[in-house]
Amino acid sequence: MVFSISAVVLLGIILIIVIRNKKLHLGWALLAAAFGFFLARSSAAGPINEFLNSIGNTINSLTH
Repeated sequence: MVFSISAVVLLGIILIIVIRNKKLHLGWALLAAAFGFFLARSSAAGPINEFLNSIGNTINSLTH
């Protein structure tokens, strides 16, 4: 688990730099996918999932 947390941090920092430079090509898209994979395995996955679900529920309640 220690490796996946440090990989999430490292890949997140690299991804932020790439997005800010607006150079998201195929290789960087694969990096983003790897970041998502490691993030899903970390302890942050639960709160992120709950947050996104609450946003989806809020948007759904506004449209109906």
